[in-house]
Amino acid sequence: MSGVPFVDLGRAHEPLRDELAAAFDRIARSGAFTLAADLDEFEAAFAAYCGATHCVGVSDGTEALRLALAALGAGPGREVVTTPSTFIATLEAIAATGAKPALVDIDPVTRCLDPERLGDAIGAATAAVLPVHLYGRPAAMDEIRAACGELPVLEDAAQAHGASLGGRRTGTLGNAAAFSFYPTKNLGAFGDAGAVVTDDAELASAVRSMRHHGATPEDANDHVRVGATSRLDNLQAAILGVKLPHLDAWNAQRREAAALYREALTGLPLGLPADDPPGGEQVFHVFAVEVDDRDRVRDALRAAGIGASVHYPRPAHLNPAWSGLGARGDFPHAERLAERTLSLPMFPGIEPAEIERVADALRAALS
Repeated sequence: MSGVPFVDLGRAHEPLRDELAAAFDRIARSGAFTLAADLDEFEAAFAAYCGATHCVGVSDGTEALRLALAALGAGPGREVVTTPSTFIATLEAIAATGAKPALVDIDPVTRCLDPERLGDAIGAATAAVLPVHLYGRPAAMDEIRAACGELPVLEDAAQAHGASLGGRRTGTLGNAAAFSFYPTKNLGAFGDAGAVVTDDAELASAVRSMRHHGATPEDANDHVRVGATSRLDNLQAAILGVKLPHLDAWNAQRREAAALYREALTGLPLGLPADDPPGGEQVFHVFAVEVDDRDRVRDALRAAGIGASVHYPRPAHLNPAWSGLGARGDFPHAERLAERTLSLPMFPGIEPAEIERVADALRAALS
């Protein structure tokens, strides 16, 4: 019995080989590598896809978070409220602004920030709230925004390209959203890439300035704020532009695979992802189950040729660099998820027979 990779990007890329090669050749011939037409075109297309007014391409998802937070007022002496169940880049971006992360436990059903716990974490020092659409499921944004009042909300949408809630896509559910286009994301570049999406023209202008040394659009030598070199390369923008029209189809394949997993894993002692939120769709960047004795089960799957992984083995506050944010027991739902979460192979083009092989290996590991 052959194995199943955790992710296989080649299956989605192969039909696009000629278009991707043509984009590379065109840009190589033109010499237009930064702040050129392909970037403008992708920004317009991705903003329209999300249903937003503005998209600002930046160098990576962490910079998207940092620049958006800075534009929202995060900085020294301020706090940004987020969840301990996330990739550590969420906290790194907060710290990079000079602000301090403040953590709120997750809802164990959605695995996203629990809005009912949010009020206790918001205070006079709070600059923004940063919910994470974990594993491709939108956080409870209506409830989160209601709890925040006038406080700005930034979506960490790095894992949720195309997910929706109440008929609106991620990117339009808060004051702004930060996306990563790391290669394995639902929409991935051929390297690091990211974007900030918003309807707020002032915020978009600030991010656009900060990504390019704090300059104004009119004069690259007029530095009106402290900036950085955080531009989205034109080549990556062109690649993303080729891939964007296929995102909905790829997400549909992920959702079909998730439905097959649910059927194949019926009756096993697992915690499966929650159903879609009312009026919304999740896009399964990761198909994460919860299981006791997770490390043993993961190792058994790998021994059987199944590319199982873990997102993430420790909640943020139990990583040594972030130990000042809490002690074991402070965020019990996030800690339980970290101990039990196991990510199964999930990518566009995964075949039903491969899902059955994953299910068979998991059944054997649990027997």
